[in-house]
Amino acid sequence: MAISVPAAGHRSPSQLLPGILAAVIIGAVAVAGGAFEERLVGRAVIEPLVLAILIGMAVRTTVGEIPRTDAGVTFVAKDLLELAVCLLGATMDVPRLFASGPQLAIGIVLLVCVALTVGLLIGRAAGLSPKLAILVACGNAICGNSAIAAVAPVIGANREDVASSIALTAVLGVGVVLGLPLLIPILGLSHYQYGVLAGLTVYAVPQVLAAAFAVSALSGQVATVVKLARVLMLGPVVIFFAIRAHAAHAETGARLSVRKVVPWFVVGFVLLGALRSFGLIPDPVSSGSKIIAGWLTIAAMAALGLGVDLRSVRRVGARVVVAVAGSLAALIVLSIVLIRTLDLR
Repeated sequence: MAISVPAAGHRSPSQLLPGILAAVIIGAVAVAGGAFEERLVGRAVIEPLVLAILIGMAVRTTVGEIPRTDAGVTFVAKDLLELAVCLLGATMDVPRLFASGPQLAIGIVLLVCVALTVGLLIGRAAGLSPKLAILVACGNAICGNSAIAAVAPVIGANREDVASSIALTAVLGVGVVLGLPLLIPILGLSHYQYGVLAGLTVYAVPQVLAAAFAVSALSGQVATVVKLARVLMLGPVVIFFAIRAHAAHAETGARLSVRKVVPWFVVGFVLLGALRSFGLIPDPVSSGSKIIAGWLTIAAMAALGLGVDLRSVRRVGARVVVAVAGSLAALIVLSIVLIRTLDLR
């Protein structure tokens, strides 16, 4: 989740409403823009999911943070997005998604481990401090800002390191959403293969949805499953660094919660997917869930864009830029190699 901001918490409806309205309005403009594209050229060249991010970014970069919208934007980008992901479980065609067999699950685990190692090496080679290199590597290999936020207290990272790694990851994540589909014709990827690639490489769950569902429903479903499998790797990785920090006598007092290891929406997604697979969720309910999840996701994309200020890149050091961009490029290459090696179709 590329823009990992604090949860909205116990906020009143009046505190949430301005941010929710801002996200809904931008989402509606994005949907209208997509409809205009279809009437003009016969199809949406830039899907509403991506348009919502771009418009939100443009607003945030141009006018800055809109007063009194922070709580509502956070609520939409986090809580409503998590609900949308959960509801997507009711739309899954699980047998089709796992047609490639168990090798994909094994490949995801191996990829995260290799990407984490390569990211650490690139970060150190770029001249980053050990802790900042760990943050960049974890954010790249697992789930962007959520991984950075989870690992930072365990390793005792300072605020400057966290801020710089989060700022650049957020901006580059949007760039991947826009650029990754261009690899489909270049590499001759099927929609299934592209879904795997998006799930393996895009930083955050909302960005995965934007990058994959804009191509096809199958790509989106595959990417969601693969991405959530990557998210589950956060628990073992955080535990590893906690043990490592303890062994180095560098305890920070941070405790790992079960909620961080296995987020509630992942559990909900799996349960609904299982119910759908056993025929316990009828088609009308599945269709309704898909529609609701789609609208919630577009609003979440708008909120995501409202959290990205392109001017923040100027405050990030060149070494961090090199490390994050290099790690991202390595992750994409490793993912393509994995897809080709496993011959996923």
